[in-house]
Amino acid sequence: MITDNKALTQACQKLATSRYITLDTEFIREKTFWPELCLIQAAMPQYEVLIDPLAEGLDLTPFYELLRNKQVIKVMHGCRQDVEIFYHQAKLIPAPLMDTQVMAMVCGFGNAVSYEMLARRLTNVKLDKGSRFTNWAQRPLSDKQTAYALADVTHLRDIFEKLEAKMRTNGRLDWVVEEMADLTNEATYLQLPKNAWKRFRIYDNRLHVMGILFKVAAWREVMAQKRNIPRGRVLKDDTIREIALQAPKDAAAIEELRSIPKGFMRSHYAKGLIQAVLEGQQMEKQDLPNYPKMVGNRAGIGPLVELLKVLLKQCCKTHDVAPKLIAKTEDLERLASEESPDISILSGWRYDIFGKAALDLKHGRIALTCINDEITFVPVNTPETDTQTDQEQPPANAKKLKEVAD
Repeated sequence: MITDNKALTQACQKLATSRYITLDTEFIREKTFWPELCLIQAAMPQYEVLIDPLAEGLDLTPFYELLRNKQVIKVMHGCRQDVEIFYHQAKLIPAPLMDTQVMAMVCGFGNAVSYEMLARRLTNVKLDKGSRFTNWAQRPLSDKQTAYALADVTHLRDIFEKLEAKMRTNGRLDWVVEEMADLTNEATYLQLPKNAWKRFRIYDNRLHVMGILFKVAAWREVMAQKRNIPRGRVLKDDTIREIALQAPKDAAAIEELRSIPKGFMRSHYAKGLIQAVLEGQQMEKQDLPNYPKMVGNRAGIGPLVELLKVLLKQCCKTHDVAPKLIAKTEDLERLASEESPDISILSGWRYDIFGKAALDLKHGRIALTCINDEITFVPVNTPETDTQTDQEQPPANAKKLKEVAD
């Protein structure tokens, strides 16, 4: 356990000699807006340390310099919250970065596979996760807590090396690099009040609804950050949705809403909320942010969306990749409803894995069937398919599947 600056400097110098290091953090944020960093775990082959950021007088500068070191790969699992902490504490994003959860997704381990499952399947280790929700701010930490914390980076070494070897074999390292773009984008971790509306999904684009949502969400974000308390302690998401949809005209109307807590309008938050609601109602269209285009599903499109979901699962099974990495339900709805949607599945490797077959299904060039308990697709002879160009041929396995079906 590192608690002084000399030991931290020496540890970071040693870690900087490795091709990669594994990282994890323990933090608490149940009662705060910003997470409180309580412990840092770091490891390289044959070496691991715990760093106590709560130790009096400890300067984490050497550690943050290590995170900036471009010669050392930073390996974490499901790392969005960890990176958020580093960005908030030191305005940095570790680079280069590899997330083993994403690596596992491109290696066929399913959507958002847990660290425990990877440890069990790749290293034959069963982890004890009993200390996950303990108080990491207490000192001293128990032996059980430190053992738990170390396990989060020691087994990660073997997990990373095995996943990396598999990706070198299947040629999918570039896939992960592409996925890391979002995790290493500074905009991912900026908690700007003007962007707080993005946390909500309201399928109502009336001017006053969107205006109130924009202003009230921004007001809540300011209050939560200023007081360093969770957003829900200021106002819950459901309450903001109701306020936006009901558009109350004054304080009395706000107080009558079912989701407004009793006594809220007598609290110190009331004045700010009323002002935000009124400002939202007065917003002009040109002052609103560019809301994402809502999917306007065509009537009767539901069955096609369900067929696309089946096709997605089968394509992902065939290519040993997680469906979540390929497409979301919103993507499938847009593909079914729109003529030429701007979605990721229609370009790059996602098009090769799924997008091409999805378009063929949508336009009646293939059909789904079941052969030997496997969902497969076969070509459909239509005037369109008879005149297809070389660039519009049926999926690569369609001919073989048709022979089997015949």
